[in-house]
Amino acid sequence: MRSVWVAAEQKWYFSVQDVVEILTDSVDVKQYIKRLLSRDSSLKANWGTICTLVEMAAADGKRRKIQSADAKGMLRIIQSIPSPKAEPFKLWLAQVGSDRIDEINDPELAMQRTRELYKAKGYPDDWIERRMRSIAIREELTDEWHKHGVKERVEYAILTAEISKAAFGLTPSEHKRVKGLKNQNLRDHMTDLELIFSMLGEASTSEIVKTQNPTGFIENKKAAIRGGKVAGDARKALELETGAKVVSSSNFLSEAPKSKRIAKTKK
Repeated sequence: MRSVWVAAEQKWYFSVQDVVEILTDSVDVKQYIKRLLSRDSSLKANWGTICTLVEMAAADGKRRKIQSADAKGMLRIIQSIPSPKAEPFKLWLAQVGSDRIDEINDPELAMQRTRELYKAKGYPDDWIERRMRSIAIREELTDEWHKHGVKERVEYAILTAEISKAAFGLTPSEHKRVKGLKNQNLRDHMTDLELIFSMLGEASTSEIVKTQNPTGFIENKKAAIRGGKVAGDARKALELETGAKVVSSSNFLSEAPKSKRIAKTKK
């Protein structure tokens, strides 16, 4: 199955034809998709939104733009495929929907499921607790930004980058490169100290926003820089005392983190 990571959108896109062929064993995938759209008027009406042309390798080895969809769009297409091979995906979607409703009624369930997921991946308990705390601090900060006039997704990303630059001297994308990451979540690969200083920067920014009430993106950007600087000053003080850098190339890529020790990125 062909797929490609689109860095500009930070998401995977998958070949629609490849997925349909795998799930249906159709000998004429294009005709099958046409019949699929004729049966599902809602899918047909939204086809232009669900599917987009993305450049991928064709059968002849050349790169061409083909019909593709991200994970959300692909799952919507799978819902309309009447094939036994598609049933596990449909059952999974039903379970995810049920779990989401449960989590809305009881938010603690979402936190517990996240803990269980990290535990299953082999993360140590103390790291998990710090990661869970970092998630809570992040949610509190984004709530404050929303209350103070920050609305667009790109604005959240820029403000986060400002905190990171002030705290670590690196943007999140630069930090990921240090760790050898691509599409992985940066915070899932942070050391204990990196998590702690990340939390300090965001918690400080949240407190500054609460007390000084900046309005709109520009004022919140200034607050983000000041909040990040609190963490940055603390990081520099620790580095001066220990002689060791806080930002590390360590990550959890090589093997499951079964202990506190983090696998080192190969040079």
